Amino acid sequence: MNISRRNMLKLGVGAGAMLAAGVNRLEALAGEDKKIPIALEMYSVRTDCAKDMAGVLAAVGKMGYQGVEFAGYHNHKAEDLRKMLDDNGLKCCGTHAGLDTMKGDAIKKQIEFNQILGNKYLIIPWMPGTYAKSLETIKKAGAMLDGMAEKAKTAGMRVGYHAHQHDFAKVGDKTAWELLGENTSPEVILQMDTGNCLMGGGDPVRILKEFPGRAVTVHLKEFGGKQGAPVGEGDVDWKQVFEICETTGGTKWYIVEQESYIGTPLESVAACLKNLRKMGK
Repeated sequence: MNISRRNMLKLGVGAGAMLAAGVNRLEALAGEDKKIPIALEMYSVRTDCAKDMAGVLAAVGKMGYQGVEFAGYHNHKAEDLRKMLDDNGLKCCGTHAGLDTMKGDAIKKQIEFNQILGNKYLIIPWMPGTYAKSLETIKKAGAMLDGMAEKAKTAGMRVGYHAHQHDFAKVGDKTAWELLGENTSPEVILQMDTGNCLMGGGDPVRILKEFPGRAVTVHLKEFGGKQGAPVGEGDVDWKQVFEICETTGGTKWYIVEQESYIGTPLESVAACLKNLRKMGK
């Protein structure tokens, strides 16, 4: 894929308007430093990334996103990715690191790679649903995450786990997600995904309230609405989600994730950001 200058300008109309008004982007962001910055989960545009990572990052920066969370590096070296980020005024606010790449000594490579990226959040994107078959298996998974967190802590990094639909199945009177939270160190990030939580029958507002300080990075994903509805055009109670994140959640980054589209993936994630700006984010 070769993203043309014309398409980049179309996707980045918000940033372009700022520049046309003579407002330096960095100065504008500095004036909003009390706001939680917004990043894009690159899984949202994974097909485009596989073809033209540099072009995608340039387009994402033009839209006005402040950071990205990687979901695979598409055979790029850390040094090259860091240059792409720097060239487009983007920060790396996380990476979704497969479970096998975080076990044992393998975590060392992830740490080294992400130190170059400037990232300090290593997030396990998924664990098999079998981890949640009993309290015993959940405790075992929790101990594994705690062990990873201890290793990452020596490098100034944190480990987390990303919410999926099966994490909200009941194990007794509580969800697997709640039991995992209760059986992990506060150092382990509980990366809520609003859409996945609702899809699994959970209540993201209630669960966010239960774990103050642990929603360090939060995936903003819509639920309900029309097919491909961008953030802000479905049924998620965004007002309450934002209130918790900005008070007790300890949230440092909002991360947009879009898995169904109206138009192209890039057009869809641009629409998500536009709607978040309308909501004052």
